[in-house]
Amino acid sequence: MASGGVRVGMLCGGAKVNQQCWLALLAEYGSPLYVYDGDRLEETLHTIPAKVGYPSTTYCFAAVTNGNLALLRRVHRAGWGLHANTPGDIYLGLKAGFAPDRIVYSGSNLSGDDLQQVLAWGITTFNLDSISQLQALCARAGNCPTLRLGLRLNDPSVTGDSRIGVQPQEFAEAVAVARRYGRSIQGLHFYRGTGTNATRAFTAVIDRLVELGQTLPDWQYLDFGGGFGYPYRPNGIAFDWSEFGQAIAPALSPLGIHLILEPGRNVIAGCGVLLTKVVAVKQQGEKQIVGVDTSIAHLPAPSVYGDYREIVPLVDRPDRLQTDICGNTTYSRDYLGRNRWLPPLKIGDALAILDVGAYGYAMASHFLHRPKPAEVLVQGATAWLIRAREDYSVLLLGQVEESLHEMY
Repeated sequence: MASGGVRVGMLCGGAKVNQQCWLALLAEYGSPLYVYDGDRLEETLHTIPAKVGYPSTTYCFAAVTNGNLALLRRVHRAGWGLHANTPGDIYLGLKAGFAPDRIVYSGSNLSGDDLQQVLAWGITTFNLDSISQLQALCARAGNCPTLRLGLRLNDPSVTGDSRIGVQPQEFAEAVAVARRYGRSIQGLHFYRGTGTNATRAFTAVIDRLVELGQTLPDWQYLDFGGGFGYPYRPNGIAFDWSEFGQAIAPALSPLGIHLILEPGRNVIAGCGVLLTKVVAVKQQGEKQIVGVDTSIAHLPAPSVYGDYREIVPLVDRPDRLQTDICGNTTYSRDYLGRNRWLPPLKIGDALAILDVGAYGYAMASHFLHRPKPAEVLVQGATAWLIRAREDYSVLLLGQVEESLHEMY
């Protein structure tokens, strides 16, 4: 095995990540394995701004989708900022090289200690979830001259039924609270919801957002995102960034409003795959039941959100059988895919679960006490190990064995 961060040689034999590359990586790093296509990531980071086209825009990567430092550093190198939902997102962003003024915090329910820590890190842009959070932040911010305050919007006409955000009828109170501390509300943050692919769902609300933003006396920026979806199903509807840009520019440009755009999973989802090997095969009637060496602990998003992930067999056999792909636990919902048409599979065959770059490793856990897989980045025809595979010792981290001896 190659050590973390070390160039390991020419494995993939071409400019694009392909099935031969995946098999070579499995042979080199073992299974299961997350693999990221760095070229595709960098292409996406440049394509979205080119399509949107609105010049007064800061593009921010959502750290919540993927927190690997090697990937975050590529995002930073492309000139993007970072969108943080938690102090942990901020911590990773700073470690990846993002300047504090390039990190936008848009979370909820920070404790006093959290707020103090985030301010100590030098974060200056905050989109706040409630008036109580606004007051708590202002009380701790001191005389910071660069602080920018925004409100996360909760308006059923555009956000639906949501627990997140400040309602329009509360805006005047929020402005008054900020002014008591010598501050102003400069931003409005719009969060559409999780994984929406229809471009119209975003463009249709622009006029309402502008209307609400203009009720804020010191409005300077509109933070738009996340919620932008990704077409996980083959031939699924894809979000149209050009159409979005053509709608947002004429609405904001005459007002001189700066746009902060956070495309969320749309940036990184398609850049990652989870490779896994078949460890068991059985028949139940006409159906092939395939057991693999990973589980929903390593890809919980489909179970949590009901999402679909395409599964590609890395074998060349013409026949197809209706197949359930099951994880290596006895949890009754441990399915990576159901009712898929795959070739007859054998122990040792490999499968690629596509589009796991967002909320793959980021949501992975030690559920049922399985260590997490390694992560590998492929750039051109070269691969780097960017996170080592865990072993069972990780399950003891933080446990105080001395206390166990005292108790027993």
